Amino acid sequence: MGSVLRPKDEVAVKTTTGGRSSDCWHGSRRRRVFVERTVHTVLFMCAAVSVLTTAGIVITLVGETIQFFGDVSIVDFLTGTRWTPLFASQHFGVLPLVNGTVAVALIAIVVAVPIGLLTAVFLSEYAPERVRAIVKPILEILAGIPTVVYGYFALQFVTPILRELFPQAQIFNVASAGIVMGFMILPMMASISEDAIRAVPRDLRQGAYALGSTKLEVITRVVVPGALSGILAAIILSISRAIGETMIVAIAAGLQPKMGFDLLSSMETMTAYIVQVSLGDTQQDTIEFRTIFAVGTLLFVLTFVMNILSDLLVRRYREAYE
Repeated sequence: MGSVLRPKDEVAVKTTTGGRSSDCWHGSRRRRVFVERTVHTVLFMCAAVSVLTTAGIVITLVGETIQFFGDVSIVDFLTGTRWTPLFASQHFGVLPLVNGTVAVALIAIVVAVPIGLLTAVFLSEYAPERVRAIVKPILEILAGIPTVVYGYFALQFVTPILRELFPQAQIFNVASAGIVMGFMILPMMASISEDAIRAVPRDLRQGAYALGSTKLEVITRVVVPGALSGILAAIILSISRAIGETMIVAIAAGLQPKMGFDLLSSMETMTAYIVQVSLGDTQQDTIEFRTIFAVGTLLFVLTFVMNILSDLLVRRYREAYE
């Protein structure tokens, strides 16, 4: 005959089973806590690496820049109109480099903003899915082309066309560099603007159509104003990208720092000057070499201000939808 559990035995079995379940539950909980802490630590370390890298860059720039301004007046640096630190007669006015940078960036924005915005409107409002599936990868290809290729494209293709149209154009000129840079930042402008436009709720479009608006009226009076914060952010970020571009201007724009806005002549930008000195035979720990850190600090400040301005504009003109 089978054995019969007595009451004491039943209690012992239940206690044993309950203990095992409790141990399993506590073990599983400890594993989950360990995994969560590990993930938290890894994520924190990744964030710390980014912050420390930025801090290291800032410390390096600021340290060398302070030494530079120990020999050169910051007022002369920011207001001077002659930049000849590598010549026997040295002048350290950075405005010619800023002038060239602004000139190239303005041309790039004039090219990128209308084309990018119209492309974004087309992709989000007009293009069928089949067409969008073709155009979108083409924009991504443009974003993936190395900037040195853009530079030689400007020098070998765009510049000869400009010289045919304007014989006075120099081989190295601001216009060709700015035009090609506009196409380089076009994917950024179009992509961010499209995301902003597609984020506008479809109910707003349907409501405008119900009131008798045409498609063009819906786009110009509802969609674009509703996406204004994202479009402004795209413009500011594109300007920041154009200001920091190096290879296109180093190859196609020339190396002549000067004032004025003769777009068919050669100018030098801040990034092109940094490349010029870095690849030259300028000795380190000299005032000539420290100029690249002063220019780099100014460039960092300009792009930082542009990014802050972009964030402020997004917050100022953001549309809240329920």
